[in-house]
This record gives sequence, structure tokens and C-alpha cells, in this order.
Amino acid sequence: MKIHDLITTTGALDDLVARLAQSEFVCIDTEFMRENTYWPELCLIQIGNEQEAAAIDPMASGIDLTSLLDLMCDNEDILKIFHAGGQDVEIIYNLTGKTPQPIFDTQIAMMAISQSEQIGYANLCESWLGITVDKGARFTDWARRPLTERQIEYAIGDVTHLAQIFPMMLKKLIKTGRGAWLNAEMEKLADPENYRNTPEHAWRRIRSVGRNPHVLGRLKALAAWRESEAQHKDIPRGRIMRDETLSDVASHPPKSQADLAKVRGLSNAWRENDIGKRMMGVIENAKPLPPGEMPDKKKRGAPLGKEGALVADLLKLLLKIRAREIDVASRLLTRSDELEALAAGMRDVPILKGWRYDVFGKDALALVEGKTGFTVKNGKLIMSSADAMRADMRADMRADMLNVESSDAEGAKANSGADNDEVGEAAE
Repeated sequence: MKIHDLITTTGALDDLVARLAQSEFVCIDTEFMRENTYWPELCLIQIGNEQEAAAIDPMASGIDLTSLLDLMCDNEDILKIFHAGGQDVEIIYNLTGKTPQPIFDTQIAMMAISQSEQIGYANLCESWLGITVDKGARFTDWARRPLTERQIEYAIGDVTHLAQIFPMMLKKLIKTGRGAWLNAEMEKLADPENYRNTPEHAWRRIRSVGRNPHVLGRLKALAAWRESEAQHKDIPRGRIMRDETLSDVASHPPKSQADLAKVRGLSNAWRENDIGKRMMGVIENAKPLPPGEMPDKKKRGAPLGKEGALVADLLKLLLKIRAREIDVASRLLTRSDELEALAAGMRDVPILKGWRYDVFGKDALALVEGKTGFTVKNGKLIMSSADAMRADMRADMRADMLNVESSDAEGAKANSGADNDEVGEAAE
């Protein structure tokens, strides 16, 4: 594989993109910094296929990334490969307002062909290629220039190894027939709604503070204000105000700006500074949340209770057994809250639909409805239908009865022999 020098000009980038556009797939990774900013600061882009790879410096003076971004978002003939690519996709969305299409994430794919829940890149390389990845540059300051050769080599390795692993992984997926399982997961990863930070929707990410329309109205207004402040200042939203503080203010609004000094999580300066003044204006103008925007009530079946909790535990045991049997990550099949909902009587859950029903859901439903259960055979815990279990029990009972009858017969024969010996001795 040819490894190019660090690309810092538009001409070199356009030439690389023109060649990569002839590929069936490209592997992509990014390095960024976001500890002190709202928007992640893109510091390096790595891209490659089976023939060549390069690192691109988006911070280089005058470089135009248009051809690269068009390749990722507008060329649907090329599959874009990521590993744990959520943050990479977010960065591309921030730059373009679009997400890469089509997309494939090797971390998610590993869940369909192994029991790995969230395998890291180093472990992925160890598992598939038998190589150890140098982790020394993980916590580097990618915004500092110039980049060292070690940093660039480390970064490019994130796509060169992936370009080797993906074809192998694809063959296994095809062999197992589980590629279709991943379609919905990849669509979810590429859904632009996951990356759209609209201030008006920011309140939905905060833990609910009940269903009081006045409280929720203040929560919505405050969350939107905080999001706008953070975006404008380009600082993490938590630097403006933590979620817990925001919820507390929404539930117990201060009567005056001076009262902000009493709010836990806010400094005394808020009682007289401009940001405190702006927040008080938001609180005063907040309107109750309209009925159409009220969050849905949590759907619940019958209360679990002690017996329902035991059923949920059995379902979790079944999940563990099934995941082991078919070598798949249990997280790809379902989550604990879905199992608890099923145990509580709910039936509108994902595991009772599509491929998840065929693979796991139908057995989970049969367990809940008493049509199947656990049994031990040859020291191994397995699932068995209720009819089969009853048949096994009857067979075991018949075997026990035959053993008892055989033992009684042998005992009677032994006693008869002993009696004859006693008679013979008496006759002598």
C-alpha cells in the first residue's frame, strides 16, 4: 500500500480524491479536539483504500476540502467505512449539513459476527490482523503544528488497517447471512437528525423534570438559550450551565437576578452580570409547553413485581444463552428495558419484529407465555418446549419405575435363594 506525504494543498487533495473515486470503498477517520469548544475542531482527516492512503491537513492555509466532502456525502457508489464513526460523521455533518452515504461501521458490524459489544480499534486489529497498535499518540494535541512523523503514522494506521480488515469482515458477514441485520443500524448512524443541534430541541436531551407544562416550558426556553449561548461563544454547553442546574432553575425559578447567587452551580457573578440578566429574561418570557409538545408518558405494562422481575431475569438469561449460541453481541439483539417491558406484558417491542423476532423474540415470547423453559442436558443449560420437557419428564419417570421394578425383582430373587439355603441347612 502506498502511503502519501501529508496533504496540505488543494491540488494534491483533488488528485487523491479522483483516484479514490474509482474505489468500491474508502476508509475514513478523523482527529479532532473538542474539550474547550462547542463545535469539534477538525485537525486531521485520514482516508484510504486497499492501494493507497493519506492524511489530510484541514488546517493547512488555503486548502479546499470540497472534493473530499463531495466524495463522502454525494458519491453513493462508494461505501464509506468507519470504526466507531459517530463523532466522525458528526464532524462531516457540521461541515456540510449532510452525512456520508452509504456508510458501514466495523464496530457495529462486529456485534453481528461476535459477542463483542463495543470493540476498540486496537482490539479489532489484534483480533483480525494479529498486530499491536501503538496507542502512544492517542492523547496528542492534534491542533498543534507541525505534526510529527509519529503522529501522522499513528493516524494513517487507523485507515490502512481498516482497509485490510473490512474485506475479511465482509466475507464473514456474507457467509453468516447477517448483513441484512445491520441495515437499520447503519441507517440510524447516518441519520442527519442524530447530529442536528437545534436549540429548540435541546431540552429533550435533559432528564425529564415531570410533566408540568410550566416547568417544561421553562426547561425548553432555558435549554434553547443555553444552546445558543454555547454555539455563539463556541464553548461546551456545560461551561454555561450544567444540566442539573438548568433543571433546578426550571423547577424552582428565581424571583430576581439577585437570587441567582443562591442557585447551586452558579457563581455570585450571575447576580449582576449580563448573562444572568439574559437568563432572567428567558425565564420571565417562557411560555407553558403546548399539549402537542408534551413528552409521551412512559408506556408501561403491568407492574413487574417480584414475579415479573424473576421473569425478566429469566429473559436476560435466555438472551445470554442465545447470544452465546449464535455468537452475536446481546446488545444487537435487545436491551434490558425491552426485556422488562416484555415481562410486564407489553408486546409492542422491537424484539417481536423483523429479524430480531426470528432470532430471539419468538423464544422470549414463548418463555413468557409458558410454552418453553430451561432444562439441563449433559451438563448444559438449553431451551426446550414445554411439551418436550413433559415428554422428557415422563420418560425419566418410566425409567425410574423400571429401575425400581428391576431392583425389586433382584431383591426378591436374592431373598428366595437365601430361604432355600436355610431350608437345606435345616434338612441336614
